[in-house]
Amino acid sequence: MSKVQSDKLSPLDVFRKSGPAGKTALILSTWFGSGLFPVASGTVGSLAALPFIFVLSKLELWQSISTLAIFVAIAVWSSGLTQKLLEKKDPSEVVIDEVAGFSLAMTLVPFSPVSLAVGFLLFRIFDVIKPYPIRDLERLRGGLGIVMDDLLAGLFAGIGTCGILWSYRNLFTS
Repeated sequence: MSKVQSDKLSPLDVFRKSGPAGKTALILSTWFGSGLFPVASGTVGSLAALPFIFVLSKLELWQSISTLAIFVAIAVWSSGLTQKLLEKKDPSEVVIDEVAGFSLAMTLVPFSPVSLAVGFLLFRIFDVIKPYPIRDLERLRGGLGIVMDDLLAGLFAGIGTCGILWSYRNLFTS
């Protein structure tokens, strides 16, 4: 009797069969497994970005930007390879793009619990709704298409967070 094969490749099966580059890409692109959460993996991945965001907040601005630029290159590579390995376009298991986007948003604002909460909320709204031109960036191929829309959502969220924090300070604390 033949075994019925699923139309989707299991990330765990792919991990077992992959070489070192594939394993590394899967670990990074799922952000150490947080993307394997069965529901709301993008939200879980965004929350899993908090330790990285905390580390970035302790660096000088130029160091944060340099680190984030290197991280984005790694995110593009790992998400593109994972997409190929899983044979799915923009797999939900890939959440390193959320980590990159939310990290960009938080690099633009002073680090505090309030800025984290506002930035997280705005990032998730922009990432889910994908207003123009965010959705258009998904058309890019491979890892670039996976990551770029989240970076623009992060940019919008960072600018929005700056605006909200500035408005709050100027309207309610005089």
